[in-house]
Amino acid sequence: MCGIVGLYIKDKTLEPQLGKLLSGMLSTMCDRGPDSAGFAVYGPNEAGLAKITVQSPDPVQFKGLDAALSVALGTKVNATIKDKHAVLRLDGTFAGKAREVLRERYPDLRVMAAGERIEIYKEVGYPTDVAERFELSKMIGTHGIGHTRMATESAVTTMGAHPFSTGADQCLVHNGSLSNHNNLRRELKREGRVFETENDSEVAAAYLTAQMDKGLSLGGALEKSLDDLDGFYTFVVGTRDGFGVLRDPIACKPAVLAETDRYVAFGSEYRALAGLPGIDTAKVWEPEPATVYFWGR
Repeated sequence: MCGIVGLYIKDKTLEPQLGKLLSGMLSTMCDRGPDSAGFAVYGPNEAGLAKITVQSPDPVQFKGLDAALSVALGTKVNATIKDKHAVLRLDGTFAGKAREVLRERYPDLRVMAAGERIEIYKEVGYPTDVAERFELSKMIGTHGIGHTRMATESAVTTMGAHPFSTGADQCLVHNGSLSNHNNLRRELKREGRVFETENDSEVAAAYLTAQMDKGLSLGGALEKSLDDLDGFYTFVVGTRDGFGVLRDPIACKPAVLAETDRYVAFGSEYRALAGLPGIDTAKVWEPEPATVYFWGR
């Protein structure tokens, strides 16, 4: 059944509290998905830098990784290690080459996300424990999304947890199930897309990225998905500058949105929003079926 939360900050003075607020929202969704959890945070823009978040089942692989990559790329690479994840920061012009080096020399490292602002952390375990391991409550940013998973379509693994990121500064979390994901996966593979899991949500993420690579906006890609994706679902999608929400035409999965002059928040249930500042005066509503919602800068 899974749980989704999302928070988009409008008021810059609230950005230092993003992680704390998102952590509180995520903790209320534990009973909707107790087997694994993950979250994406869009931190402050670091001019000219790219970030690549990598994961390893054995963090000893991170020892000396930044120095080795600095030599291989011919540019300085800094690594910030958090538990089994590491965020690599480097000159943005070397980001593509860095991905190639990681694939060739470090095949056991899994890339969670890449872009200018996004960081993704996800692991097997109870959601509150996952949030504490990665110190979500201390993170600063403009927006973030989170997910608690009850596995239905694939095994309980780190890579099967959400969010899924298949494009620069993009990610998706999903509550529901797609019925035609295997056919879509085959079509996307023929286009050159690579998949790391059997999860139907990764297919949805790759589908949206493919549509945007063909020139559609995120809104256009979400609109097209209503024709091409079969099943029942609620998507929350993160981008560099905002986040979007889409429910399938039947909209059988629960969803609540709240908006004030300081933020926009999403939760699978209202209780995920109850602790937010000013929620008592917020506009609160259930998003309409087959309707794209998006907030961005």
